[in-house]
Amino acid sequence: MAGQWRDLELGFTVDLGFSGVNEAGAPTALAPAFEAMAAIERGAVANVDEGRAVGHYWLRAPELAPDGLGADIVRVREECRALATAIHVERRFRTLLVLGIGGSALGPQLVADALSEPHDRMRVVFVDNTDPDGFARIVGLLDLSETLVLCISKSGATPETRNALVETEAAFLRAELPFEPQAIAITGVGSVLWERAAGWRARLPMWDWVGGRTSVTSAVGLLPAFLQGVDVDALLAGAAAMDACTRRPDYATNPAARLAWAWHELSGAGRNTRAMVLLPYRDRLVLLSRYLQQLVMESVGKTLDRAGRPVHTGLTVYGNKGSTDQHAYVQQLRDGPDDHFVVFVAVQDDGWYGASDVEPGVDSGDYLQGLFLGTRQALHGAGHPSITLTLSQLDAFRLGAVIALHERAVGLFAELINVNAYHQPGVEAGKKAAAQVLALKPKLLAALEAGEATAGELLERAGMEDAASTRANAHAILWRLAANERGVAVVPGDTASADRFSRRE
Repeated sequence: MAGQWRDLELGFTVDLGFSGVNEAGAPTALAPAFEAMAAIERGAVANVDEGRAVGHYWLRAPELAPDGLGADIVRVREECRALATAIHVERRFRTLLVLGIGGSALGPQLVADALSEPHDRMRVVFVDNTDPDGFARIVGLLDLSETLVLCISKSGATPETRNALVETEAAFLRAELPFEPQAIAITGVGSVLWERAAGWRARLPMWDWVGGRTSVTSAVGLLPAFLQGVDVDALLAGAAAMDACTRRPDYATNPAARLAWAWHELSGAGRNTRAMVLLPYRDRLVLLSRYLQQLVMESVGKTLDRAGRPVHTGLTVYGNKGSTDQHAYVQQLRDGPDDHFVVFVAVQDDGWYGASDVEPGVDSGDYLQGLFLGTRQALHGAGHPSITLTLSQLDAFRLGAVIALHERAVGLFAELINVNAYHQPGVEAGKKAAAQVLALKPKLLAALEAGEATAGELLERAGMEDAASTRANAHAILWRLAANERGVAVVPGDTASADRFSRRE
């Protein structure tokens, strides 16, 4: 039977007692994984596609970084601290607007929401898409004269972030405010954003050996946290303390190894026979599932293993929070198919506010715990496995530990299923396909100059193959242009293929 790992000083427990996982083979299976993780920390090339080392663990232990990188880590951390202190002294900015996407947003969002307090030095808001309506909803509520802008993009060319930057600069122009003194960039040295930000208030580096989904303890996450007023030193200390535990090449005393083994056994060795459902019983952790979706799914969702063999591995992650989910999809979790396992996250301390009695001798925190324990028992009774992570309290130290635990668990799990956790070819494929779609628009508009036509006829005029997918893309592009009155009009036909488009004056 599976057991429990507990560290009272760290204030953290990983309990596999309700998982049904057999741990007998774990120490032998994980021995190569421990060595692989040790090699990564020594500086081995882990992202073989790009010839890069993977060094996010060094961010919490600069003394372990090779080639003098430790001094750079400390220097940038202190630059973040000094920059935040100078901005706080000015007492001008009340809001930090962060422009980023993926790893440049999800980690900082988790930290900002989980550790927010009424007395925060700055409120932090995020634009993490290229949705013009979403941008307008966020920026339209801001006083830009009191807003500091932080643009985060490793390459500096990520379209969604670039678009958000263009929109933000336009908003400052409309408000007749100078943008550069209120803008900071975090990006790769020499990137297009690095050059663009030469006249901004500040720019900080992103290193190529830190992947986006593991960048929250780099400047990407640290500068927003410093500006918000988060105890960054405690966040890093918690991550470092968990790193020390998960660095041990011993299954019995390594919580990440236990977690990775449970994922391996419950997911069918990475075949995704069960999804992982996050149920944190604390509102502050509602974004944990979004953060882990990227960390886990972008790392282990792969077509090929490291030998180039087709494997189609993955581990689907979703979730919201308890007890909200008991009034949503827990019904299916208990009575539906055996296609999931649940990871409960419980916090023992109720937080700074405390709780009021809702019945004699029973407060709202008692109810929350009762609902968690009851749901776990109900799922167990129906034969559904679960894992429980318990924190003594939710603070910066413990959140850092949560982040570090899952970073290491993902690395170990990837070793168990023999995939490269540190590249994302599927993401790049999506970007290339999007570029092809964007290139279709000017061709369609040029073809419209010859007169009214269907989407298929326009493709023929443009000399393009009238494949079903291309025709569907063309139809969608033309309808959106018509809906926004951007030079296209449409006369709907009896079917979509019969819709006729023309130029609108």
